[in-house]
Amino acid sequence: MKIERDSATEPTDEALMGDADISYVENWCTVGEELSNNDVPIESLSSVTNAEHSEEVCMLESSTQTPPRPMMSIDDFINDNEGMLFYTGLASHTDFHFVLHSVGPAAYHLRYLYNQVQNVSVEDQFFLTLMKLRQNRTNNELGRMFGISKTTVDNIWITWVNFLARQFRDINFWPDRETVNFFSPCDFYHKFPSTRVIIDGTEIPVKKTKPPVAQQSTFSTYKNRNTVKVLVGATPGGLISYISPAYGGSTSDRQVVERSPLVNICEPGDSIMSDKGFNVQDLFAPKDVKVNIPTFFKKKNRMSNHTVLRDRKISGKRVHIERLIGLAKTFKILKGPLNSTETK
Repeated sequence: MKIERDSATEPTDEALMGDADISYVENWCTVGEELSNNDVPIESLSSVTNAEHSEEVCMLESSTQTPPRPMMSIDDFINDNEGMLFYTGLASHTDFHFVLHSVGPAAYHLRYLYNQVQNVSVEDQFFLTLMKLRQNRTNNELGRMFGISKTTVDNIWITWVNFLARQFRDINFWPDRETVNFFSPCDFYHKFPSTRVIIDGTEIPVKKTKPPVAQQSTFSTYKNRNTVKVLVGATPGGLISYISPAYGGSTSDRQVVERSPLVNICEPGDSIMSDKGFNVQDLFAPKDVKVNIPTFFKKKNRMSNHTVLRDRKISGKRVHIERLIGLAKTFKILKGPLNSTETK
């Protein structure tokens, strides 16, 4: 017997789906009430999610980024003599500290141009100054190398240069005649026994200044640019024994000698050696000081063999001062051009 179902009492598919939807909504309402009862705001859940995401991003970035380069310091060159010579011109870390100690304890109590420098040690300040002298690096580059601002580099540089100039100015570089003769090469002493100093001039480029008078006084017709001129003297043994104040590039070699104290520090019986540009015999004659320079050639007069040989000897010995000046200019700051602050 077939039993028929009463469509009025049997639930339809639509009714079953409706009951399911109602149950689903009721369950979510219950969850919502529980969250509300526990007082957990939606913003907190969002912030926790964002914090976790940020932490993951930071970990990813730290794993892919190159570690920051440490700040340059003199301690990096304790066992690196080659690097020390390249950056400072000094042979070793020991020589560096010897020169630093030679300027005295005042180096640790400097009065800076702008304000006190707290974040760079005295040793590294001196190291930075030597790097500027040797390599002539820009303040921006030095700031990046030492992890400081350009203003701090300028503060250290100007303060230390003026301090070193004051300290070394008090040192007497002019040796007595006995010391000069003792260290003079045998051949030099045999040919020119009374030579006290060999002199020559050198010019250092400077930036063109705005005042017309300064432009005119510093313009060198020989270099065809703005320069300052310095008179340098050395003993026959190769010791730099005299450096004059700096003069404008338009100043002649004779004027530099006239304004310098070189005439006064030479003693009677001494002789100096120079090139033809220093025609200053009349300045030294009253002090009984002889000037050995090559003979001025005149077309009408033929030079004797004796004169030619003498001039060759003078030129061969005088060339040592040119080599010393060239060695000094391995410190690139002397190749300029210097700005107005550096020439004060």
